[in-house]
Amino acid sequence: MTFTATNNPSPSTVAVIGVGYVGLTTAACLAHLGNRVLAVDVDAAKVERMAQGIPPILEAGLGDLMREGIHSGRLSFTTDSEAASSAADFVFLCVPTPQGADGAADLRFVEQASAQIAPHLKPGAVVVTKSTVPVGSAGKVVAALGRSDTAVVSNPEFLREGNAVHDWLHPDRVVIGSEDRTAGERLARLYEPLGAPIIITDPASSETIKYACNAFLAAKVSFVNAIAKLCSAVGADSVDVIRGMSYDRRIGADHLAPGPGWGGSCFPKDTSALIRIAEDHDYDFALLREVVAANQAQFDFVAEQVRRAAGGDLEGATVAAWGLTFKAGTDDLRDSPALSVIQRIRAQGATVQAFDPTRPAGSNGHLAGLGVQLFEDPYGCCDGASALVVLTEWPEFRGYDLSRAASVMTRRAVVDTRNMLQPAVARAAGLTYVGMGRT
Repeated sequence: MTFTATNNPSPSTVAVIGVGYVGLTTAACLAHLGNRVLAVDVDAAKVERMAQGIPPILEAGLGDLMREGIHSGRLSFTTDSEAASSAADFVFLCVPTPQGADGAADLRFVEQASAQIAPHLKPGAVVVTKSTVPVGSAGKVVAALGRSDTAVVSNPEFLREGNAVHDWLHPDRVVIGSEDRTAGERLARLYEPLGAPIIITDPASSETIKYACNAFLAAKVSFVNAIAKLCSAVGADSVDVIRGMSYDRRIGADHLAPGPGWGGSCFPKDTSALIRIAEDHDYDFALLREVVAANQAQFDFVAEQVRRAAGGDLEGATVAAWGLTFKAGTDDLRDSPALSVIQRIRAQGATVQAFDPTRPAGSNGHLAGLGVQLFEDPYGCCDGASALVVLTEWPEFRGYDLSRAASVMTRRAVVDTRNMLQPAVARAAGLTYVGMGRT
């Protein structure tokens, strides 16, 4: 059922438990809309930095929005979930739901947070599950709270990393799942200023919408990767083919670009979770299982393209990599397809020298475990390389001097997994160009 606004909402007091991508963006945006927001995280050092207006993540516009909220007095940060929840009209649960060993989402942080705030909620408070949770999780939150005088509402997020603030403030739709119609409408009024369509449904449908959207987008990416391979086989140009597809309003251009595979903090765990949910209800989601398998095969395919470009043998070879994050506009490395490809290249004996705009030299962290050496500039990482592979679609890569990169390579070849570079420019620089379905 679609919610219809009837009057202007008044500001509310909101607690946000868990200040990651979703929680921090939610807190900053709700404060921007005029609400009083208390954002809670267990990491005291992180809370102190955020209280100074310093975002812990790279996200366009987020720092400005945080500082606006702090200076207005509407946004504050704390480690005290009990005090924050006791004053709140709405409590948003934005804690992690990592993938378990069996593929299912792990709800322990959601249940722990629910149990922790339960004694402190004021009567009539609405607990909002913003974390991505399996179908049926609303009932588990109700059980963990053990309160009959509060309501639990499902409110999945649809934020793209790198565009989270824009997506939050300009949503395609707001989805609310609630058994209590009044509670659902109360939450809907919180979103009224955004002017977006608001759908109020039952919790199971709301929870399913989130998984269905991410699974469909993952399938779309895998499909276009397969089309790029077909283009190579038949001699078609994938750029033209995909452009021709994108003008069809039934298809659209979003998520219609070939690449090294899909990854990030959502698609891998959400597709696995949806497969597991289907299994738990005796449905074999074979189509989605094939989508996941196709994505793994794409990592192998790209690594094979690199091996061929490097001369057919990666043992002892050096490969340069441009881009490590799972997509442009974020510093997030979680389940990055770039790292999945690099793992396969390293397994064949290659040394990998990498450059990423968000990762200065010396900040290897867990990348050191992958055998990746970071460089300060895109040309230094090409020194002595047998092949260059472009793995993330950072716009600035288009403006780099390919002649300069080629001049320090021992074998001049580039595998452009994002079809970002101009083949003619690459060839003029002396590079053998390999794209995704490019003629």
